[in-house]
Amino acid sequence: MQRMNAERLASGTILIAVLVLGLKLVAWWLTDSVALLSDALESFVNVGGAVMAWMAVHYAKKPADVGHPFGHYKAEYFSAVLEGIMIIIAALLIVQQSVQALGNLSETAEWGRAGLLVNGAALVLNLLWARLLITRGGALNSPALIAGGRHLMSDVWTSVGVLFGLVLAMVTGWAILDPLLALLVAVNILREGYGVVASSVNGLMDSAAPEEERARIEEVLHHAAAGALQVHGLKTRRAGVALFVECHMVVEGTMTVQASHTICDRIEERIQTSFPEAQVTIHVEPEHKLEPSGIAPV
Repeated sequence: MQRMNAERLASGTILIAVLVLGLKLVAWWLTDSVALLSDALESFVNVGGAVMAWMAVHYAKKPADVGHPFGHYKAEYFSAVLEGIMIIIAALLIVQQSVQALGNLSETAEWGRAGLLVNGAALVLNLLWARLLITRGGALNSPALIAGGRHLMSDVWTSVGVLFGLVLAMVTGWAILDPLLALLVAVNILREGYGVVASSVNGLMDSAAPEEERARIEEVLHHAAAGALQVHGLKTRRAGVALFVECHMVVEGTMTVQASHTICDRIEERIQTSFPEAQVTIHVEPEHKLEPSGIAPV
């Protein structure tokens, strides 16, 4: 159900991205503003990113197979990296457009209000959808949806700055504000692109689960490992929606395999109650493997 929700959100993002792109192109056509053109160029990236996110979410939900025994969860990270690269390319294109515009300035800034209103409508639509993607993407542990939401939020702030600047340019008549705003847009997009790429590459490097999640797992081990002597060597890693948990459980040497297996089953069940997506691996060891820093069951 969770993956289906993620796939629906990814599909909706494509429709929203196309609609927002259409609105921004209309706004640019009505004004011929290079700043609004730069805003529209970023929306081209949004469309491509939305398509890649849908493909990644769809592929990531495939079950494990012989070639991929740990599943296909990391497909979302690849999508996020590609989207980050596309964001950076869009920023460079905006820089090119801005530099050209600086060399061909008109004397006054004259833009119709209609184009600004259309761009404002695109801004509101982007804001509502970005908040939904970030909230639901976090709940679903979907790197592709979170990256898409973060990108849309950067687009929102870009549009806010552009609209404010263009209104200021209309009031003052300073046409130079238009290409200068476009350059500021490019800097903001470059920053966001770098952030998306960095966080996604970190995920590909098998980064540990957040401290909050690790603390919850340690609390589960503290109570669920009753009957064992200690749990140590806890390792966690996130791979998209999946959470992998590994640890060593120390028991008395005389304990039967059946008894230790019962404790392992209880630990797995309790962890998966808190994290349904968790895949737990427990290595059972005799008492001479005790470590000073281990977790003592209650």
